[in-house]
Amino acid sequence: MEIPYTLTARPDTGLYNGKLGIWLFLASEVMLFGALFTAYLFMRIGAEDGTWPQHVLSVPIGLTNTAILIVSSITMVYAWVALKERNIHKYRIFLGITIVCGVAFLCLKGYEYYSKYEHWGLLIPEAKFAQYEEQLKKMDAEITPIPSLHAVQISGDLEGWKPGPDNNYYMTESQTGFTGNYVLAPVKAFHPYGYKAPAGTEESTEETITIPGTDVERAGRFLPYYGTYFGIYFTVTGLHALHIIGGVVVMTYFLTIGSSLYKRNPEQLSNRLEVTGIFWHFVDLVWITVFPILYLT
Repeated sequence: MEIPYTLTARPDTGLYNGKLGIWLFLASEVMLFGALFTAYLFMRIGAEDGTWPQHVLSVPIGLTNTAILIVSSITMVYAWVALKERNIHKYRIFLGITIVCGVAFLCLKGYEYYSKYEHWGLLIPEAKFAQYEEQLKKMDAEITPIPSLHAVQISGDLEGWKPGPDNNYYMTESQTGFTGNYVLAPVKAFHPYGYKAPAGTEESTEETITIPGTDVERAGRFLPYYGTYFGIYFTVTGLHALHIIGGVVVMTYFLTIGSSLYKRNPEQLSNRLEVTGIFWHFVDLVWITVFPILYLT
């Protein structure tokens, strides 16, 4: 039995089945991401002054990923046009470039996630912060006053180390009430295993800063448990990354096994790629919305 409207448009909608289906699916996707963006905006607007993290994401990485997805949208269109022109060679080239762009996006996103695992923050009461201020500024740590909490947040490109010979920790997880010491230092000043490099081999001669745990209200990596902002960041970008993975898997199928349909019915293959392209353009549009909201505000 032949299913109608797989190649030609339905007279009532002007769409063939696949295109109608993808638009109905994307309507639900709009509600999903729209709810997440709306929740973020209300939380951001309602946050107390100084409590919402700013400039903790890498704008160059976010901008690079934006450019990658824009290029991938263009090559996706070229792949579809190549099918319409019955040029299977160009189709494979442009679809392959689109897949490479998707994988590159995921690699950069993975690197960015890893950097958050290495990025730490400490919340120090205002009354105890003054004694560490000068040293922290020399380390180029980011200092963010939070008036509503009567505290100062310290963050920067700091790394968590295993216990050294003096049994001092930096941090291994989110900690409160820790009675040991937090040892902060530029990463380049330390051996990867947490011990001071032998004399004369240090890449940096800057001294470490030791902050007693009793002077710290909260400490932890910039992961979801650290605060609402990071919970939203990982939820939205993680969900978006799953959509990228899904798109890459489907495109890889059409580049390999699925391309055999070209010999039997090239028009049907072009319709399927068009539907995939509509989904891919939506995913790109979501990221173009995510970038200014999370990275530039």
